[in-house]
Order: sequence, then structure tokens, then C-alpha cells
Amino acid sequence: MYAILTLCFAHIKKRKIQNVLMAILIMLSTLLLTTSVTIIMNTNNIFEKTHHDSKGAHQILTMGKDIHNPITINNWWQEQQGVTASNLIPYRNLSGFTNGVKTSNLYLFMMNTPKTPFAIDRLLFSEGENQDYPTEGTIWIPTSMASTSNISLGDAIEFNTGEKAFTLSVSGIIVDLPFGGPFTTNARIWMNDSDYHKQFDTMIGSEQYMMALRFDDYQQSANYWKEFEKFLNGPYLESKMEYVDLYSFYLIINKIIGFIMIAFGVAMLFISLFIIGFSISDAILTNYKTIGVIKSLGLTSRKISATYVLQFGLLSVFSIIPGIIASTVLSRVIIESSLSYLKAGKHLTIIQDFRIIILLAVIILVIVILTAFIYSNKARHVEPVQAIKYGMSEFANHKVNRRLNNSNRFSNIVNLPVQLQIGIKNITKNMKSSILIIVLTAITSAILVFSAVILNSFISIKQNTPAWGYDSSHVVVMVNNDATFSKQQFEQFLRSDERIKNHAWLDQFTGVLPIEPNQPLNIHVDTIEGSFDDAGYETIFGLNPVNKNEIAIGINVAKALHKNLGDIVEVYIEGKQHHLIVTGIYQSIANMSYSARITADVIKVYNATYSASKQSMINLVDETLSAQIVDDLNNNFKSSVKAVTQQTLLDDVFKEVVTVFILPLSVIGILFIAVTFIIIFSVSRINVRKESGTYGIFKSIGMTSNTIRWSVTSGILFLSALGTIFGIFIGVKVVPVALQSIIVDYGLLKLPLVINWPVTIGLSLLSVAAACLGCWISTKIIAKTSPRILLVE
Repeated sequence: MYAILTLCFAHIKKRKIQNVLMAILIMLSTLLLTTSVTIIMNTNNIFEKTHHDSKGAHQILTMGKDIHNPITINNWWQEQQGVTASNLIPYRNLSGFTNGVKTSNLYLFMMNTPKTPFAIDRLLFSEGENQDYPTEGTIWIPTSMASTSNISLGDAIEFNTGEKAFTLSVSGIIVDLPFGGPFTTNARIWMNDSDYHKQFDTMIGSEQYMMALRFDDYQQSANYWKEFEKFLNGPYLESKMEYVDLYSFYLIINKIIGFIMIAFGVAMLFISLFIIGFSISDAILTNYKTIGVIKSLGLTSRKISATYVLQFGLLSVFSIIPGIIASTVLSRVIIESSLSYLKAGKHLTIIQDFRIIILLAVIILVIVILTAFIYSNKARHVEPVQAIKYGMSEFANHKVNRRLNNSNRFSNIVNLPVQLQIGIKNITKNMKSSILIIVLTAITSAILVFSAVILNSFISIKQNTPAWGYDSSHVVVMVNNDATFSKQQFEQFLRSDERIKNHAWLDQFTGVLPIEPNQPLNIHVDTIEGSFDDAGYETIFGLNPVNKNEIAIGINVAKALHKNLGDIVEVYIEGKQHHLIVTGIYQSIANMSYSARITADVIKVYNATYSASKQSMINLVDETLSAQIVDDLNNNFKSSVKAVTQQTLLDDVFKEVVTVFILPLSVIGILFIAVTFIIIFSVSRINVRKESGTYGIFKSIGMTSNTIRWSVTSGILFLSALGTIFGIFIGVKVVPVALQSIIVDYGLLKLPLVINWPVTIGLSLLSVAAACLGCWISTKIIAKTSPRILLVE
């Protein structure tokens, strides 16, 4: 045992730099893998804990008075055993608010707050004093609205009903699960009862109602709905939000981050294992004669193998521990950023399940030890007589002599400068390390390219909005006061303005699709007066609807109904039954593709006087005039509409995505650049040591150290450039396809990418720079060493 320990520590001391770099690789692999596991584990746990603490709803029903009687429906659910139903909460709709800067893309439910705590769907305070209800003159707002609009406690917010404006101050910021998640365009504003009646009793329009349902066993909800539809003598025809709708967008970002970190963490671990094998093989070859002498003195092959296993086992233990510690910090930062909307208090309660983390650490340790054991078994083949005579096996000696005899042939064929010949020889003589360099730079550049592409796709989303399921119009106008709005005057203004190319009107209804034997599917139905194509909406299969008997459906609707192009869909809209032909299928992240598109003519079948008048989408002859048109529309129709550019609406929704993604993608990219540098430094140092005699000869015949170093680096430049080309392809084509299993559940069949090639290629070249820098620094030993010593080595 003493001999094994002595040899083990001798190996560690002899190659300090190489062993330190190896320890860093194992630590980084541990960091990425444990961080990804912690993120994935906590994403579900934190949401489930918040849902449990708030006695969260499984379904949210919203109703007016036109289709169903809200009181009758609420009474029926209150009577059901195994279901907890909230009381009806009245609310009025507003669009937007002003907090120093006018907010564009937020539709408000102004709630008449009942006394808290609610039986279900309770509000959890993130900031502010926990009271029974807001005091007069104050409101509670969700964390999502506070974060995206930079609102703090005590801030005054101005609301406009179209007839008048009023101001209320923020006394509480609350976690509101159903309407407070990422990407939401809705927010519930909780008002004092007296403020609610004071501001809205005289407001034109009807009051809406909201109620929440929580099932003792959510799996039984379909049975309750069957009984409920029997009670109604037909399907429930108003809006319903399901549990899956509540939690999906809380999880999507962390699912993508977790997927990326696991994929590249595993890649880094495999690279580490390859380097371990490479290092052991090199150590055995370098010390071949020494191993032969030791074996001749009586040390068995098993004990020699054990020295390498012990060496890398110790390195792993001392690497895994700091990796785990660092992962607790990194995972907390990422989770706090991506799930900030669920923060009730100063910090999220992040669960560090050390049993899983320790299990993962043990798995990594076992894999490293097994790798070391497999490669160290090469020491068994060392024959003492051959090792002492040749310094290698007899077969390897013959192979070297044959290569030396044929070396002139290579020189005659390749009529290149000596510097290039050195670089090419360095590549061809060390094929394993050459393949490693190509693979490593390919992975690193793939990470950098994918990071650049995914971030640019969100930053430049306006260039590809139809592929996300949105329109591509230049200006969007929302009518916020029907009483003062004249559609005729508005359209007259549009027709008289030469800057405007075309426009369309969009309304949104709730559609109900009967599904046997499951619950009916409640979807959002976009209804257009004009042309979907002119507004910029696209389909992935088929065409947008044009006639009154046609419909286009989202991919998740098509999947749920098992429908394809040409099939007939039964759908209830405004309580009226329609049988429509599917002309198109589209993808949309909005509403997770649980939506459909119809023309206004479908509504006119039962309502001949119908005219869409909620939202107008305007295209311009010159898009650069968008801001100018917005100002003109807001000035001319300020009492009834709010106009914004499409870019503003998209930025309001997706800017938070960019903020959340920047940190983890940057960390992974920086880690792999560092790993590329570390590994190529280590590999180049090994190769320089192998060729030290050759480089000594070059120096002795007049070649400078820098010439030799540039020659070696030129070979690395070629290999890393080749790897980068593969990496660009992987980052643009392969990784997005691998993500498809995650994004398809959120309504996207294909991830819409916008590629900025100069930035993308520029970032990918960082892997080339790291590789060349690692090689250049590692060859510095050539400059520091005299030709005589090199020849002796």
C-alpha cells in the first residue's frame, strides 16, 4: 500500500498543472449537472408549494350575464361534495395604466376584493402589510406587474376608464398564481369595495364575474363536469382556465435552462473522461521504461493500475465538493431570477435535496474511477524486458521505425513550408488529441452559437412574429371606451391617411369544443374582420380561413381533437353551434396553441349586425412612420383608443425572457470557453513533451522558438476552425430540434429562430481563440528550454 501511495502522490506532484486542470474539469461537470438537477427539481416543487400554500385553484371560470347566470352556476358548484368553490368576485375590464410611463400590453381585471383570506386561490403577500382587504385609495397588484413595470410599494398608478381617470396607490404586491405568471398580458388589480363602486358604478358596460374551483382529487374533475353539463343541458359556453394553463408558463423557462445545462453538463463530463483516459495513456507511454523496472522489482500490474485509479479518485473527491458548493449558489441565482413571480417574502424557499445531489456526486465519482480503471489496465501489457530495452513495446518500436523510414515520402509529397509541415505533422501524429480538439471546439461553438441565436430570436422577435403565432402588423389600436368610440369616424381617418396601407379588426371570443368522453375544450377564438393574411398571421399547414364555414386551429387543438385539414369541427361561440371546415393549422405560443381563427362572417350567421371593434391592426406603407402614426391616433382618439407599435407590445412580453436567459447561457458559454482553453493547454503540453527531442533538433539547426510555437499553433487553428464549422451547424440546427420535445407542449412545433450571422460567427470564433491561446501558452516551455535539454529529454 505504501508503494501505491508513493507512486500516486509522485504522479500528482510531477504533473501539477495538468492535475489541477483535470480537477477543474470534473468540478465544472459537477457544477453544471447538479445545478440543472436542482433547477428542475425546484421548478416543480416551488410552484406546487405556492399552489398548496395559497390553496390554489384548479380551474378559473369567468362569466358575464349574457350566456349563463353566474349566481346559478356558483350555487351549483357550492353544493358539490369534494369541490371547494369560491364566491363570485365581480370585476370590470380596463386596458393599460400609467405609472410615469404608459404601459401598453396589459389588460386589467379590476377586482372588487372580498374579505381575505379566501377559501381557495388565496393571495400571498410578497411586499406590504397583510390585511383583510385594501384600504380605501389603495390597491394590491401582482408580482408580475410590479416586476415588468418597475412598480414599488407606495407608487401611484393612474387608470383610465375612457370617461374619466383616477389614481390609486400600491399598498401590497402579491403572488397571484392564475394571472401573475411570465408572459401574461392580464393582471388582477385588487380594489377596496368603496373605490370599486365609486369608479365603476357609472361606467358603461356590463360587470363580469370570476370564480375559482379546487377539487379534492383533480383527476375526478371530468366526472364533475359531466354532471355540470347535464345541469346546464349543454356545454359550459364561457371562459375556463385549467390547471395546466396556470402552471405551464411558470415552468417553461426553467425546463429549457435545465435541458441545456444537462445536455452540455453531460458533454463536459464525457470530455473530462476522455481527457482522463488520454492522460493515463500518455502517462503509461511516457513512463513505460519506469513501469517495466518497477514490475521487474515485483510490483504487480494491479497495484500499478491502482495508483492511477487512486490518483483520479482523489482528484474527483476534491473537485466534486467545490462543484456542489458552487452549484447551490448558481442554482439559487437562476431560480430566484426565473421564478421571482412566486416569491412571497425576501427569498424563495429553495429545496436542496442533498440525497439526490450526493447520489449524483457518487455517480460522477464512480464513472471517473471506472474510466481510470479501464485505461490504467494498459499497464498490464507492459513487459519489463521490452520496456527496459526499447522504452516501449516491441510492436510499438517497430511501428516507430517504420514511420521513420517512410518519413521522407511525406516530405517529398507535401511541398509546403517547414512551419506548415510541423503543424500538419503535429495533427497527423496525434490523431486522438486532434479528434478531441475538433469535438471540444464544436461543442463550445455550438453553445455560443445557440446562445446567440436564442437570445437574438427573442430580441428580434418582430422579424419573425408570424412564426410565434402573432400578427406582423405595424401598429395596434385597442378600443378602451365603446361609449365614446365611433368606428365609422376611425375608419374614415384611416382611409384618408396615405401613410396607411391596410387594416383589419380583431375580436376574441371563447369557443367551446365538445370532446367525448373528456371535458369540453375551452379555447380562445380570434375573429377577424378583414384578412388574416394581410394582418400577417401564418399557418404551418393549409391556409387561414376566408369564408363563413372555415376555421384554422392551433396545433394543440388539432392534437386534442385528432383533426386535420378538411375535417369538420363542432364549436360553440357565443352560445351558438357551428360546424366549420379546418382550412389551416398553425403554431402559437400565445394560449399554447389552444386557440382558433375564424372570420367575422361566422359570427354574422347568428348576428347579422355584428361588427368587430375591439382591436385594429394597421399596416403602413413605410414602417418607420409607426411612432408618428401612434401619436396621431392617440391625439385624435385619446378618449376612446390606445395605439401602440407592435414592437412595443412584443417587447413588453418577451423582454423578461431575455433577462432570465442571459445569466445561465452566459455561465455555460464562459465555462466551456475556459474548458476549451484548459484542455487544449493540457493536450498541447503533453504533445510538446512527446516531441521535445524533435523541437530541440529544430532549435539547434536555427529555427526560433516562436517559429516552432506558431507552427504548432497553426495546426490547432486548423482543427479548431473545423470544429467551429461543425459547432455552428449543431447550434443552429441540432440543438433547436432537440428542444422540440419541450416547446411542442407550449404550442410551437418548430422554434422560430432569427439569426444574426455576424454576431453568431463572431461568438463562435471565441472557441478558436481559446484553443489557439491555450496552445500558444502551453508551448511557452519550448522558448524557456535550451536545445540541449530538449534533446536529452
